[in-house]
Amino acid sequence: MTTLLVIAKEPRPGRVKTRLTPPFTPREAALLAEASLVDTLRTVAATPARRRVLVLDGAAGDWLPAGFDVVPQCAGGLDERLAAAFAECAGPALLIGMDTPQVTPALLTVDFAGCDAYFGPAEDGGFWALGLAAPDPELLRGVPMSTPTTGAVQRERLVAAGLRVRDLPRLRDVDTAADAEAVAALAPPGSRFAAELGRLRTATGR
Repeated sequence: MTTLLVIAKEPRPGRVKTRLTPPFTPREAALLAEASLVDTLRTVAATPARRRVLVLDGAAGDWLPAGFDVVPQCAGGLDERLAAAFAECAGPALLIGMDTPQVTPALLTVDFAGCDAYFGPAEDGGFWALGLAAPDPELLRGVPMSTPTTGAVQRERLVAAGLRVRDLPRLRDVDTAADAEAVAALAPPGSRFAAELGRLRTATGR
């Protein structure tokens, strides 16, 4: 079975979702980040997996459900941190971030029969998911991160390595207030993220 990896930051004010400020305060942005992380972890917990790993920058809080191994992120750029996360996996692995609370167990239930990699493009030009049947950190090192072409470069790296790539649906990351509204509208019933956004709208009159 597949190892599921979630790479995330501790949801502390001023450290996460800074592009939500303004209109949200740093504390409100951190609350939305925590809600997004909670939804993501719940979805991963509900997905069949050999192992579930939170690759964390910071300290775990009471938002962490049971059943996850927590490992610290290494130093360096995001490409190095993603590469290091895959380096710890001995078998098939799928990695996602904390920015797509609308993700479902069905999207994360992957089968590597007939393919070597899964690629989930994001609307901003990045990617929200990357799966490797045989994790190789060198497939990520050197890929320029947080650019409009990050996803294209990463997918081309997979293809150039001779991997058979299967694409997942394109999803929208939560980076801006407009993203938050759009993603909340797509979130499944019971979404902590959608509920938190609604609560903040009511409390602040936004």
